[in-house]
Amino acid sequence: MPKRAVLLLAHGTPDTIEEIPEYLRNVVSGRPLPQHVIEEIKRRYLLIGRSPLTEITLAQGRLVEAELVAEGMDAQVYVGMRNWKPYIADVVRKMRADGVAEAAVICLAPQNSRTSVGLYKRAVQAEAGSLKIDFTDAWAQEPLLADAFAERLRAAQTRMIEETGAPAPVLFTAHSVPCGTVQAQAATEGQPKLWPGEGADPYAQEAKRTAELVAERVPEIPKWWFAFQSQGASGGPWIGPTVEETLTAIAGEGVKTILLQPIGFLCDHVEILYDVDIAFKEYAAKLEIRLERPDSLNVSPTLARAIAGLAKRGLSRLQE
Repeated sequence: MPKRAVLLLAHGTPDTIEEIPEYLRNVVSGRPLPQHVIEEIKRRYLLIGRSPLTEITLAQGRLVEAELVAEGMDAQVYVGMRNWKPYIADVVRKMRADGVAEAAVICLAPQNSRTSVGLYKRAVQAEAGSLKIDFTDAWAQEPLLADAFAERLRAAQTRMIEETGAPAPVLFTAHSVPCGTVQAQAATEGQPKLWPGEGADPYAQEAKRTAELVAERVPEIPKWWFAFQSQGASGGPWIGPTVEETLTAIAGEGVKTILLQPIGFLCDHVEILYDVDIAFKEYAAKLEIRLERPDSLNVSPTLARAIAGLAKRGLSRLQE
């Protein structure tokens, strides 16, 4: 049997503040960014100390490998990053050097936007050569993914009930994407340039569906909303509604406590530790809303089982 492996793909994060300019050039594919944007990102990293994305993703990979071994599968798990070390290209080359012939490739962004997840896929394909790959494009409706988020949400609701005597309403979020990229994709496939609409890119619908699946598993939620967070600073419109405008509307309904749960991120990083824990919390406080969040999935065993299941299905397809 050919040597098989699993490759997990993630965004990547710089190791030091000094590396942020180079990292940001990777994020925007070499396009110039205003200096004030670079300085703002540096400020955010300084406030959170560091982003643990890489080390958590490597830990997730070890958990997935342990799951596969426990089920009798001999498949090493590799981790590659699109925007920082270990770069996807370097990891794929190492896999080939290690003699890997077949690989299940999973992007750790469950909701598929062809303009973002597609970049990960192309980065793998560019170095794959004779390596046979099965790429999981999206897994927004994976039941174990919803289970993992629901576990974290139920734990947070338990804390809120103990403190306030009642469960809190929930604001689910996912990372925004530029309107222009979605519209360009829609136009390419003959769809109208509308957002949100029923166009070519499935991202918004998939993100909202993940939120629905999590909410179904936590029926004590009195009410929930959905918003897109972390709109970019590189110019042009990004899809919404934004978290800020949604919180403003929620405040108008008299809500005083809310749980904000990102359902597009699988671990702590700057969009959690700064955007949620600092910026959104401060914005909510000005509206006299107490904002808390469930713990991130990080090294959730349920998440590891979800990814291991995707890997097994991918490896099985390579045998067909």
